[in-house]
This record gives sequence, C-alpha cells and structure tokens, in this order.
Amino acid sequence: MTDTSAPAGRIVFVLGSASPARREVLRSAGIDPVVRVSDVDEDAVQAALPADTAPADVVVALARAKAAAVAATVTDLGADTVVVGCDSMLLVDGQLQGKPHTPEVARTRWKSMAGRSADLMTGHCVLRLRDGVVTAEAVDCSSTTVHFASPGEAELDAYIASGEPLQVAGAFTLDGLGGWFVDRIDGDPSSVIGIGLPLLRRLLEDVGVGVAQLWRHSRA
Repeated sequence: MTDTSAPAGRIVFVLGSASPARREVLRSAGIDPVVRVSDVDEDAVQAALPADTAPADVVVALARAKAAAVAATVTDLGADTVVVGCDSMLLVDGQLQGKPHTPEVARTRWKSMAGRSADLMTGHCVLRLRDGVVTAEAVDCSSTTVHFASPGEAELDAYIASGEPLQVAGAFTLDGLGGWFVDRIDGDPSSVIGIGLPLLRRLLEDVGVGVAQLWRHSRA
C-alpha cells in the first residue's frame, strides 16, 4: 500500500519508488518516508536518450524523470518537501541490464555473470520543493562492483523459481535470497540495495538539507 501521509512540523521526505528494499534502507537509517510511485515509462525515457549516452547518465536520467513525475504530485504534503528518485541497472560487458521480468531472461543473465564481476549503477535525483515549487536539484550516480558466485544448477533453478530475481535490476538482490550468490562487493552496500546513503547524504546537503533533520526523532 502506498503511504500518502505526511509527518507534521518537519521537512517531508518523499521516496519516489515502490521498492520495499529502498524503503527499508531509509527506515533502518532513521527516516520514515512518504511513498509516492511515479508512472514513468522507463523504456521511453531510455529511447529518447542519444545512443552513446554513458551508463551513469542513463540511470541519472531515469532517476530524474521519476523524481520530477512524483514532484508534480506532492503539492499537498507541506511547505518544505524533498523528493528522491532512484534507478538501478547492472552494467555487464558494457551493457546496462534492468529487470529481467521472465525466468528465461533471468537464467540467461545469470549464466553470463556467474563467477564474474559487474558494476551496479544507481542514479539518484533529489528535488527540494517550497510550497510545491522545485527550488533546487542535485543528481549523481553511484557505482559498486559486485563479485558473483557460481550457483549450481539446482540452486539457480530454485532461485529463479522463487521469483525474486525477475523484478530486480540485474536479476539479483544483496539483501534477499540473492545474497547467497554474491561473494563480495567493492563499494557501498546500500547503493546495491537501491539507494546509497553516503551519496544521498551529499545530495541532500547540496539542496540545503542536513540528514539529521530528517531522522524520525528530529524536528525541523
């Protein structure tokens, strides 16, 4: 269920994502976000970009599109609002991979990345709104190298049958069943889950918000 309530007497933090993993990262870090999901056509956004757009710029463009779509819906939430949009894709052999959606695609991807390394790219966009008007924007991309294990056939069959890899970028999770098949990562684990706390803190500072202002025990 989408949470549309707004905390009183503080900066309202809006997460423009349906991802329960992103929401839990924020909640574990002291922020109870209002959740509003965009209806952005990700394929259309990508198709509108030049063919030679860098991978980091692709995920940032998607994050910006999601944040902008959500920002248009939050005029009811208060005078001071922050909207965060994110998008994650896995860079394998120079190609960005999103959600596989089908067991066949998930299996093909795992066959190609098992025992190898790939970069999880997560675009972030932070918008600051005053009385419903965007007054500041900050964007950037985090990149974390993921070193994958080589699951056996029975393990891969069971993982795909669970349904988990079908609806997540790169066909794996770090914080779920897929974590069994990640040997290690080089970089920020929260970014692999879908929202990088170190990068988000810097972007919030860029729009004039200290992260401690957003913690659930604080008051703006």
